Amino acid sequence: MKTIQYAFWGLIGLCLVVLGLANRGTVTLRAMPETVSEFLGISPDIQLPLYLVIFLGVAVGLLIGFFWEWLREGKLRASSRGKTREVAALQREVGRLKTEKNEGKDDVIALLDRAS
Repeated sequence: MKTIQYAFWGLIGLCLVVLGLANRGTVTLRAMPETVSEFLGISPDIQLPLYLVIFLGVAVGLLIGFFWEWLREGKLRASSRGKTREVAALQREVGRLKTEKNEGKDDVIALLDRAS
């Protein structure tokens, strides 16, 4: 199974290298349209290789997706924390009730009852 996993990630890496080599040309990324930049007198742009733009776009998309999913699952995490507290309280109550049930009995029998 590990061999298949290594082969899969090796194939993905090879595809990324081929993609990077095929898209080495530089592109200009502009933060605003040319008309707006001429009007404001600033031109925030940067020149990057195309493969870097593609990889950064995928990475930013993944980060946004992970963050969105984390926000969406907030209700589930809160519910899980509440259920965990409830289970712990019920376990404490069961332990207390077992202790009360065995009160006044022989110590050995109480230990055997508590173990079961």
